Amino acid sequence: MEEPGSLVTGDRAGGRSWCLRRVGMNAEWLLLEDGNEVTIGRGFGVTYQLVSKICPLMISRNHCVLKQNVEGQWTIMDNKSLNGVWLNRERLEPLKVYSIHKGDHIQLGVPLENKENAEYEYEVTEEERERMYPCLAPKNDQMTGKNRGLRTKRKFSLDELEGPGAEGPSNLKSKISKVSCQPGQPVKSHGKGEVASQPAEYLDPKLTSLEPSEKATEAHVHPGTAKVIELHHKKQKASNPSVSQSSLELFKVTMSRILKLKTQMQEKQVAVLKVKKQTQKGNSKKIVKMEQELQDLQSQLCAEQAQQQARVEQLEKTFQEEEQHLQGLEKEQGEEDLKQQLAQALQEHRALMEELNRSKKDFEAIIQAKNKELEQTKEEKEKVQAQKEEVLSHVNDVLENELQCIICSEYFIEAVTLNCAHSFCSYCINEWMKRKVECPICRKDIKSKTHSLVLDNCINKMVDNLSSEVKERRIVLIRERKAKRLS
Repeated sequence: MEEPGSLVTGDRAGGRSWCLRRVGMNAEWLLLEDGNEVTIGRGFGVTYQLVSKICPLMISRNHCVLKQNVEGQWTIMDNKSLNGVWLNRERLEPLKVYSIHKGDHIQLGVPLENKENAEYEYEVTEEERERMYPCLAPKNDQMTGKNRGLRTKRKFSLDELEGPGAEGPSNLKSKISKVSCQPGQPVKSHGKGEVASQPAEYLDPKLTSLEPSEKATEAHVHPGTAKVIELHHKKQKASNPSVSQSSLELFKVTMSRILKLKTQMQEKQVAVLKVKKQTQKGNSKKIVKMEQELQDLQSQLCAEQAQQQARVEQLEKTFQEEEQHLQGLEKEQGEEDLKQQLAQALQEHRALMEELNRSKKDFEAIIQAKNKELEQTKEEKEKVQAQKEEVLSHVNDVLENELQCIICSEYFIEAVTLNCAHSFCSYCINEWMKRKVECPICRKDIKSKTHSLVLDNCINKMVDNLSSEVKERRIVLIRERKAKRLS
């Protein structure tokens, strides 16, 4: 069975969700969405980006990972972060998965100097969605989406350039192809849609000479237009976009005028064909007048084409200069990015060195404390040793003064107490009584002898703490006396 308060998928009934509530704040909460892995760090590829204002390197690029296990319970893992992840005030081992429960305390990083709590501390909780959503921190993809939207607003498509009143280059190509006059092909009139199927030999030679010029116009217009459009899309971020846009607008207006002139020329051709067809030989003045108008239109068209070609060349030259300038800007931008990366790496290195220095000072303080403690222990040990030696010397004095036999000047061996309360070795007093039956100390008559087991036991225990020479000497003495007694 699941533990009560565990973060399990099935526990989201009733419009409630699990989240990491930031301690002491009603903002920057972290939502735990079912089925999604939540990554936290200061890098760009994480779910929630935490950038500390006090210590930027407190949070690692990919600090920790929260995800659900097979049973649907939420877990947390320290992704080899520099300052660690703490669950209920205990630091987690890197790359090891830990289960989290409702009410758990999660700490990212360590407290700074002179501060009790860390900057990022969270409590695992379950809240109503309506109450929780105003307090949630924005996800990293939402932030990048806003930035991307700002960048997109600056861009303008080709459709926006092709506004009402000016025909864009994309339409010009199709329109020019529609009105271009091919030899042996019927000409369509844009006015009333009538078709003139008259052969080419009925046209004036001056009219037929328009076809190569129109083809040349198409040859100049189509590639130039496509190239200008392509260059324009590439250089939307150029240093002087207003100049490029004004040149492009002028180009569009000129192309529109060329198109109108071609349309008028086609209409004049159709009209000439109609007149020739109707009158054939009559009304020659009208035909000459129309041919003159057609020739004027042709000259205007040629002038416009030459002007347009010069403008296209100027536009190409301008865009090439802007392209070179943009390449220089991109190169400078790349160098700036590299400098920023180097500066960030240097800052991280300095922070790491500062932390190592702090750790070194802490270790030195600990070592000094340990050395001081060892010195104190050594002094106490020397004091204890001196006290022990003093006790042993005192015991030796007691043994030498009080527990020695006055006859043999050795420690009592099988001590015997006389009726006068003086004690001697059993062997020594027996040898003494062979000459005199009186106490060697007080000279009273010996009436009784009593073995003193207390003295024997006391002497044996004290001798065990003495030097090995004293022990060996006593053992040899006991053996000699037993041997003399048996003999």
